[in-house]
Amino acid sequence: MYTLALFLSFIIAAPQPAAAQQSVDKILAVVGRNRIVLQSELEQQFAQEKAQNPAITDDMKCALLQQMILQKLLVEQAERDSVYVTDEEVDGQMDNRIRYFIHVYGSKEKLEEAIGKTVYQLKEDKRDEIRESMLADKVRTTLIQNVKITPGEVRAFFNKIPNDSLPFFPATIEVGQVVVDPPINPELDQYAKNKANDIRTEIVNGKKTFETAATFYSEDPGSKDNGGDLGLVGRNDMVPEFSNAAFKLQDGEISQVVKTKFGYHIIQMVKRQGDQAHLRHILIRPQVTTADIQKALGKLDSVRAELVSGKITFPEAVGKYSDDENAKRTGGMLIDPNTGSSQIEINKLDPGTALMIDSLKPGSYSQPQVFKTETGEQSCRIVYLKTRTEPHKANLQEDYSKIQEVALEQKKSEKLQDWLHEQLPTYYIKLDPEYHSCAEFKDWNLPAKDYNN
Repeated sequence: MYTLALFLSFIIAAPQPAAAQQSVDKILAVVGRNRIVLQSELEQQFAQEKAQNPAITDDMKCALLQQMILQKLLVEQAERDSVYVTDEEVDGQMDNRIRYFIHVYGSKEKLEEAIGKTVYQLKEDKRDEIRESMLADKVRTTLIQNVKITPGEVRAFFNKIPNDSLPFFPATIEVGQVVVDPPINPELDQYAKNKANDIRTEIVNGKKTFETAATFYSEDPGSKDNGGDLGLVGRNDMVPEFSNAAFKLQDGEISQVVKTKFGYHIIQMVKRQGDQAHLRHILIRPQVTTADIQKALGKLDSVRAELVSGKITFPEAVGKYSDDENAKRTGGMLIDPNTGSSQIEINKLDPGTALMIDSLKPGSYSQPQVFKTETGEQSCRIVYLKTRTEPHKANLQEDYSKIQEVALEQKKSEKLQDWLHEQLPTYYIKLDPEYHSCAEFKDWNLPAKDYNN
């Protein structure tokens, strides 16, 4: 979470005036021979935490500084253990994050306006920072990968929380969907294929660069504004038809037109590295007609009738009828990407889904509806409301998975702290005297020299 918050802070934080940065630039810690933590970095991290939780006080800076020092120690450990990340991995991480924020802001131009610099400048400014984060994550994962927690430990963790300190959870729901994609009109499908072939010809003949053609023609909202750049992707990250075509390409080569369930793709291999590759693509989708949509809605009417009559269960309907392959792995249930749980806070739902479940009772199904998928396609669905939980104080019966997650994270944190105290004597660390009174550093036995003077 720390590395994600760090990345978010430099992406979304407004640029600070140079004078303001200089006034707080002071070395707070030195780790190893040359890894330092600056006061400006701590203030930036604190501002990010404060934005998410206005109730925190300056005392939080001690814990944040300890986290930042731990980050440096993990990087030092990576060096000792010969753990490394490649330039391609760093570029891929940067590209994936930037592509996500381009999607959030709506365009590359809007993102650049928000951060006060170009995407290229952002990459150059933060490359070393991202590399360190990735190295630390690799070591951290190795240290805590075998940490497990038992039901007894979860109960013990919960029972230690004073009743007046138990959190109050907002309303949540468990919701699933059966998705049926409209069938594609053969003539419109052929038109999309021909258009993709014409675009490929323009690129191959040098009339347009791949990036220009992607920006101009592609119908993938997540990559078109970035010249079709998908960043570094794994062989299993894409649908098989796409991956099979992409990983046959040589560096710089452009594929023939490739058909997937999303439409027609033109793929460019930027650089290959084993089972990962830096790719660009252009997507052309066949248009969906009103008649196609009505066919999908009609099919869903029949599916809903089977569900309501009890002829088929919801998981069975998902497995038999749904065109959403990802949802099939979760029995059709939507998953909160931040928690991995099917329990989702209502305010985190997209407006369309929230509106559909507003009048539903637990165990009931919506009428078939048209909706837009995350990739911008028009499709149809039935929504199923499995459970609805009212706002309440935390308890083991309703919130076991959430409590288990927190208890496991605490156990992992304790494992990292144990490792930290074992390793401290083997590392060179200096801490600014101002922070020696912090409880987090009381048993570190660090020199109190002020090395800013």
